Amino acid sequence: MSRDVAVLGAGMHPWGKWGRSFIEYGTIAARTALEDAGVDWRDVQSIVGADTVRGGYPGYVAGATFAKALGWQGARVTSVYAACASGAQAINTARTQILSGLADVVLVVGADAAPKGFFRPAGGDRQDDPDWLRFRVLGATNPAYFGLYARRRMAVHGDTLEDFAQVKVKNAASGALNPYARYRKTVTADEVAASAVVADPLRLLDICATSDGAAALVLSSMDFARRHGQPDPVRIRAVSTVTPQFPQTVLDLPDIATDSAAAVEPPGRTFRASIAHAAYEEAGIGPEELSLAEVYDLSTALELQWYEDLGLCAAGEGAKLLREGATSPGGRVPVNSSGGLASFGEAVPAQAIAQVCELAWQLRGTAGERQVAGARAGITANQGLFGHGSAVVAVR
Repeated sequence: MSRDVAVLGAGMHPWGKWGRSFIEYGTIAARTALEDAGVDWRDVQSIVGADTVRGGYPGYVAGATFAKALGWQGARVTSVYAACASGAQAINTARTQILSGLADVVLVVGADAAPKGFFRPAGGDRQDDPDWLRFRVLGATNPAYFGLYARRRMAVHGDTLEDFAQVKVKNAASGALNPYARYRKTVTADEVAASAVVADPLRLLDICATSDGAAALVLSSMDFARRHGQPDPVRIRAVSTVTPQFPQTVLDLPDIATDSAAAVEPPGRTFRASIAHAAYEEAGIGPEELSLAEVYDLSTALELQWYEDLGLCAAGEGAKLLREGATSPGGRVPVNSSGGLASFGEAVPAQAIAQVCELAWQLRGTAGERQVAGARAGITANQGLFGHGSAVVAVR
């Protein structure tokens, strides 16, 4: 049985700091995706919204919020939150509805209006919240966390500041060609090196910004796509949202010595690699068959880690792959042809959807100046809080 669903339409609202409501951004992205698909809003049977925790109550019920903004027409509504994986979870929810026969055509929307500066815990003081504790007790803001990742790569694999800078140079060059990107300016390695240190060793240009933005997809069954005049659409073949596998660390179990949950063997791969492995297994392809990848480059160093976790190279060889030009435009497997978060900034509920928009345009061959020649298969990847991560495989 095929698990493919068709990507009929993709749409976005440009990223930036516009000072308006996430509802406005999401509605524009949704209408753009519907127009791209050639589907009337009244024919959509379900809408799945990726929630934002920064939009008040409307942000917590994003599905209904966008349905109302587009005009109540009786569609099923669902709202999903999964930190940075919210958009992919929304795609997976839509895919499940389609494959189960609950809906033939589903609209997926994610949008955010980000605060100035880096993200901080939402909802006030919560002393039992690990995220709150990370910020308030350890002082480990997101940039500090990214800096620790970078230092580890330098210590373990010998990565250099120049390697990190070249990731930014590569992504900025692609972002300069993307009309939806917030930052559309090429940069040099010297400019990265000259930018302010934020969390040693990372500079300002090594770290993604926070942004307003939105993305939307129109997904359908393959039968609907054929009836709609699209016999060979881009297809989502796999969505991985697996959890990590680690030994039980709760110390107050009644009998931790004999409890089977405490005896889980550590995995042979990292959490991020496990996400990718599950996606490859479901899609029936391997990393050697990829034409491109879109990854969550919260920092330049983290992009190098994704190369290894996606199986594009062996552990410790991410910087080598970059230096060889394999992940650059025209390389063996371009990474972040959209420009990545380096060019967009982070709009949490929208970004995983935006990654799939880029795959859709690339696999259609409609990505313009940043087109990856002969693109046939792509993967997205991101990691969020508390074991939330995702990878989506799309093919043509």
